[in-house]
Amino acid sequence: MAYWLFKSEPDCFSFADLCAAPGRTTGWDGVRNFQARNFLRDSIKLGDGVIYYHSNAEPPSIAGLAEVVEEAHPDPTAFDPSADHYDPKSKLETPTWFQVKIRAVRAIDPPLALPKLREVAALAGMELLRKGSRLSVQPVTLEEWHAVLELAGLAPTPHVKDLDSWPGSSTPRSSRKTRQV
Repeated sequence: MAYWLFKSEPDCFSFADLCAAPGRTTGWDGVRNFQARNFLRDSIKLGDGVIYYHSNAEPPSIAGLAEVVEEAHPDPTAFDPSADHYDPKSKLETPTWFQVKIRAVRAIDPPLALPKLREVAALAGMELLRKGSRLSVQPVTLEEWHAVLELAGLAPTPHVKDLDSWPGSSTPRSSRKTRQV
């Protein structure tokens, strides 16, 4: 099992939007960075844990936890001329862009703001906190995963599914928006 941090702007597709989606799931579409694409295509596996991070927010913060429920497959927005992330060079038989499907597990309430994350020694090496880091999909170590859970008031667990049944694991509901990264 591995752990990841996925960034989304809350006005495009927030954690609440994920919770309101059918089955609390969505395809993580629109990634158009080759390093992030490689993580999606080659490294992220079924059952991996996901930290859902709201970027371009005030303040930027960890809003929830999710799990990967479907491994890499071609990103359908790359083939749709009406989609914001259409790529005419990407062909179905030789796709360039991939997505995974994630499911919301639980909200982090209150969200863990970036300034607070910077104060935690166990997170000092986290990719998110590295100066100039803009990667929208990035690896998280087990130690970083545990530190985030501890900050959120949750007992460290390597299994995302274990978080589902904990008290307070209900997730917020909101209207569905179109996801864009």
